[in-house]
Amino acid sequence: MPDPRLTPARPDLAAKHLQGQVQAARFVDAVMCEVVDAQAPLRRTPSPDAALGTEVLKGERVAVYEVTDEGWSWGQLESDGYVGWLPTAALGPSGPPATHKVAVLRTLVFPGPSIRLPPLQALSFGCRLVITHVADQLAVTADGGYIPVRHLVDITATEPDFVAVAERFVGVPYLWGGKTSLGLDCSGLVQVALTAAGTVCPRDSDMQEQTVGRRLAPDPVFSNLRRGDLMFWKGHVAIVRDATSLVHANAFHMAVAIESLQDAIARIKSAGSEVASVRQIDQ
Repeated sequence: MPDPRLTPARPDLAAKHLQGQVQAARFVDAVMCEVVDAQAPLRRTPSPDAALGTEVLKGERVAVYEVTDEGWSWGQLESDGYVGWLPTAALGPSGPPATHKVAVLRTLVFPGPSIRLPPLQALSFGCRLVITHVADQLAVTADGGYIPVRHLVDITATEPDFVAVAERFVGVPYLWGGKTSLGLDCSGLVQVALTAAGTVCPRDSDMQEQTVGRRLAPDPVFSNLRRGDLMFWKGHVAIVRDATSLVHANAFHMAVAIESLQDAIARIKSAGSEVASVRQIDQ
């Protein structure tokens, strides 16, 4: 069965490019949109009370297959292929390709060329923007916002060390499905950090365990670990900082935390879960 998290198909409706591959009552073409809000929730069902699957950042593209009268859009993210429901009000028509992205945990968008003005939005690390020009250390967006230029990098820029990116989020609250500096979960932290370093990474930890890097041979004492390895348990992933510590978003600390490797392994084992695998990423 196709993974519903990555397959835009339901019994009543499916993407037209899946015709002949899945069964559905109706097949439709996508309308390409992009996120115009600072961030938008992608939920499993079209309800504000539904579980948060992931978050979508400003400038990300979405292939929309249905828009409801109740204000929800069902579609698939261009970045990682995730499928779900987003608030229609958070979306707008696709514009020109982004030229820059936010390179700090959070920055502010001002309505004019002064940082004394009340900001319009707070944007998280990784938000994508079209910058038209720079005026006195403020980058001007295509829709007229002003952002400190030192908070942005070229859209093609990559971070040299994805572990250092993850470490910037230490202390950020744990949020199931989150991927911003207001809150994120274990796999969201890994995806945000790896993406910033130019490594394609799926959204959920089970997907990451199947596809990211290469699996290391089992080592009961974990003597072959190096910085940047990913350690997996059932439903959880952590990033190895060095031979003795991890950085991970976790519900025990309810935050992104740096934790002793052996303490984390023992604590999670006491809760009933053994280390499932370790994967190494070529950097």
